[in-house]
Order: sequence, then C-alpha cells, then structure tokens
Amino acid sequence: MAKKRILVIDDDENLTRLLKISLEESGSYEVQGENHPDKALSKTLEFNPDLILLDVILGDIDGGEVASQIKEQEQTKNIPIIFLTGAVTEEETQGGTIGGYPFIAKPVSTEKLIKKIETTLSS
Repeated sequence: MAKKRILVIDDDENLTRLLKISLEESGSYEVQGENHPDKALSKTLEFNPDLILLDVILGDIDGGEVASQIKEQEQTKNIPIIFLTGAVTEEETQGGTIGGYPFIAKPVSTEKLIKKIETTLSS
C-alpha cells in the first residue's frame, strides 16, 4: 500500500520535525514540512500531498490565508486541510472546525493526530 503524503506547514521548525518523525515512524506516511508560509503554495504544488496539516498562526501570514491560496488553485483545491492550533485546548476543540476545516489542538499525541488524519482522508 502506498504511503499517504502529508505536508506540515508550521513556522515552528521543531514541531515540523517532530511531526515528520512521529508520522513517518508509523510506516503509513511520507511527510514533508514547510516552515515559511510564503512558500506554502509552491511546496504544495511541488509535493502534491494527500493532506495538509496547517498551523493557524504563522507569524506574518494567517493560516486561513494560506488555506485560501491553496484552495484557489485547480491542482490543490481538493486537498484536505487540518488546522493545527495552540490557541485552544483539546477540551475546547470538541470536533469543531475553523473556516470549515477540522482542527486539532497542539500539542497533540501521535495517536490522536493519526486518527484525525485517517478520519479526514476517509471522508
């Protein structure tokens, strides 16, 4: 079975690296990271991921703006996005959405993240 391609867009290089290692250790994912939000669209076009994990707060650029750029492109408009946020706690998420996209609170366990990824990819 082919590995699912996951793109992590987060300005925190340590978190990006940690998510890459954690997800790839499962054996089910190929993960690439992008720490510069202004390069997120070009990285998405280059990598062609099955799913994007996108931080809500990216310094100068809002995660919602990055999501809009991705959704405006014909080649990338159907790629599912899961927002990552440190602005709310896990208890506050309650399966909610931000801008119509599912989100998950940071920090997140690998097990919960994989469950959210798989649920999103199967819907």
